[in-house]
Amino acid sequence: MADQLTISDISFLDLLELEPHGPDTYVGRTVRYPWGGLFGGQIVAQALRAAQHTLDPEYQVHSLHAYFIRRGTNKEPVRFEVDRIRNGRSFSTRRVVARQSGGAIFNLSCSFQKGEEAADVQIQELEHGLPRPDAIEEDIGWGSMIERRVALLETGRSAIWVRMSQPLPDDQQLHACATAFFSDSVVTSVIRASHPLNVTNRSKAREHFVNASLDHSLYFQRAIDANQWLLADVTCHGLVGARGLAVGNLFAMDGIQKASVVQEVLMRERRNL
Repeated sequence: MADQLTISDISFLDLLELEPHGPDTYVGRTVRYPWGGLFGGQIVAQALRAAQHTLDPEYQVHSLHAYFIRRGTNKEPVRFEVDRIRNGRSFSTRRVVARQSGGAIFNLSCSFQKGEEAADVQIQELEHGLPRPDAIEEDIGWGSMIERRVALLETGRSAIWVRMSQPLPDDQQLHACATAFFSDSVVTSVIRASHPLNVTNRSKAREHFVNASLDHSLYFQRAIDANQWLLADVTCHGLVGARGLAVGNLFAMDGIQKASVVQEVLMRERRNL
């Protein structure tokens, strides 16, 4: 398995091609990103894909909760071990631990539900006064799989249009993995912008901060098309103890809420000792 590919060398579907290694165990490839290291969204997406392999397709993920335990390396594959916590008639639960040679790097808990008819109520609304993606310059530097366009970035709030740049087949499991992948790209900016240093330039952020995702939660409300533009409207809830917390909603262009994201990020100032 190749271990020094760049993000431009393969497709997102290639990234989700996991190799079975015994019962409920899968191995995924790693790639190099423009900023180096591993991308947390990749590990979330691959872990979710591993969990999906242990369920009938009629069960769709409705929530996931992830912890990034230690920084992984792109110089070796990642092993995903799935634990079938529960198989129910309506809901099923899985736990996935991602490991490399140094030990566990990531832990995922995810819950799946069979579709059922019930009330459909949306409270949060898309702000229609924000610039549309075709009126905004692309935010480059995220590799070849994600397109991002920043509609708003200020203290306390960001609004970022995001989608997968490579076409995906009509499969909700794959679109859920894609949403998990790019949802890790829309949270950190608002936390940086809310810090007293107010560093909005991502390329300069490494000069000021040691930065890493700590935990990540994603809730899927409705069927999602990751190839269409989604607006991630994210609010920073504050910073304390070098940890920043942000909560956001993902809306389709027609205003339908598709998912919600919650993330805690390490935002530690670099200090000259």
